[in-house]
Amino acid sequence: MDAEFIAVSGPLLGERFPLAAGEMRVGRAPSSDIRLTERDAAWEHSIVRARDGRYHISDCRTGMGTYVNGMRIAQHCLEPGDQVAICDTVLVYREDPPVAPPESPQHSLLRACSLLFLFRALATSQSAAHRPAIAQQIVRLIADIVPCSGGAILLGRDAEELRANAEGLAETPVLAELIARVCAEGAVVEPAARAIGWALYVRGAVAGMLAAWFPPAEDANLSDHRDTLSAIGTLAAAALENARDVERLQTENTLLLERLGTGSAGMTGDSPALRKVQQMMARVAPQDTPVLILGESGTGKELVARGLHGLSERSARPFVAINCAALSEALLESELFGHEKGAFTGAILQKKGKLEIAQGGTVFLDEIGELPLLLQAKLLRVLQEREFERVGGTQTLKLDIRLLAATNRDLAAEVRRGAFREDLYHRLNVVAIHVPPLRDRPGDISALARHFLARSAARCRRRVSGISPEAERYLLSYSWPGNVRELENAIERAVVLGQSDLILAEDLPETVLESAALPEVPGALQSSITATKRQAILAAWQESGGDHRQAAERLNLHPNSLRRLIRNLKLRDTLS
Repeated sequence: MDAEFIAVSGPLLGERFPLAAGEMRVGRAPSSDIRLTERDAAWEHSIVRARDGRYHISDCRTGMGTYVNGMRIAQHCLEPGDQVAICDTVLVYREDPPVAPPESPQHSLLRACSLLFLFRALATSQSAAHRPAIAQQIVRLIADIVPCSGGAILLGRDAEELRANAEGLAETPVLAELIARVCAEGAVVEPAARAIGWALYVRGAVAGMLAAWFPPAEDANLSDHRDTLSAIGTLAAAALENARDVERLQTENTLLLERLGTGSAGMTGDSPALRKVQQMMARVAPQDTPVLILGESGTGKELVARGLHGLSERSARPFVAINCAALSEALLESELFGHEKGAFTGAILQKKGKLEIAQGGTVFLDEIGELPLLLQAKLLRVLQEREFERVGGTQTLKLDIRLLAATNRDLAAEVRRGAFREDLYHRLNVVAIHVPPLRDRPGDISALARHFLARSAARCRRRVSGISPEAERYLLSYSWPGNVRELENAIERAVVLGQSDLILAEDLPETVLESAALPEVPGALQSSITATKRQAILAAWQESGGDHRQAAERLNLHPNSLRRLIRNLKLRDTLS
């Protein structure tokens, strides 16, 4: 009997295990025929034996158990389509069609579930090396349902992408004929090629293609097989749509986590300066002492504050951020402390302030140097007495918060000129964390740029695979006076304006291109590339009679990209 297990989920995903005539052992032992890698799997977990022309699986009295079709078993006679689950590993049992008995509705459903497993695995696989093996297992399961002699499952959003993914397959000529028609018609039955093609749609757009070809004896039944493949295609499309939804949710979740700045994980980079900040954060976070976060604008002071909150025992409680420079004195007082009904014109209801809302959690006061002197006195009372009153109120409210503050000002100098209370300064400055400017951590620029590129590409729904070497040289040589915030804005701008699958130098802001002290790259290659660019632009300019738009069309460039190239290559005077 020819039978096998196909791994449709778990660490062994996509692997096949032909069953031998004797005995096969499943477990973590190195000598196992099917070796599991999960820590919870037993050393010897299950045994598969051939008996009376059938295969039987037995659990070796393990704590985690062996499950077949969702039921824990001691012994079980395997039927085609059975799903054997051990920890995270799911194995589907299959037999070659001549041996398998007619399927019951239950096993037809199980086989459909197995296909759904594999379709989902194919759609979510992060490894290009795994995809051909998974696709092959899908085709083998389809061949158990319809008598096809071969087939293919391809993912792609258009005919060009589908053709690229079909390269290397034995039936590529047949597929090449089907792909264009399938993308145009949705479903194709081609008797001459004995083939059927079926488009997989996700939200009305092509997301892939299912194809099968049949031996000559099956020509008369192609229409019947088309209906079966239609049902299989519906399963595949559902799996693809589910995978796309999961991918979208994961992207959104990642972006939300980055905005929340959970822990210090949102701080990208590995420079000594950044590691020093992270080490200080790890030491200070568990304490309840106030922290003053110092650094230039755009260095990521709020990210440090959120990291301190995320690493503290207050992490499950609110984190409330207030920008002291964003509101007038009257509005800021109400925002911080809240107000009672009738406290001032327009106060028609009682309102809780941010301090009260953050009860039990952390309050972050950004731009603390902008806090008016009257509110500085009230804030000092909060720090010393842990109590306050709402604006217009008489009831004293107790407060349990941790206060973090940040500024890009020299607070000691502000104290000397009387713009900041000395007692509040000393109360806030128990522990100070200095966030280094980006120019002092150049080793982090590339990592930060790639981080922002991935985030911006996801937000803008653009496929951008990386940053060109020339563009990276500009990024590394620029001083970044606006620090991390300026770098993030520069990358987002490049993603929005760029037309290549790489961030090119001409996609970067003019300030970066004009101010960067770009060193010369030794060697003839770079010089040759630059010279070729100059010659191509000069030739296009002359052929178009100095018409900027025509020159851009001849070079297959956007006019803005041509302008940046002219500026970067210092051709303005030559072309004027």
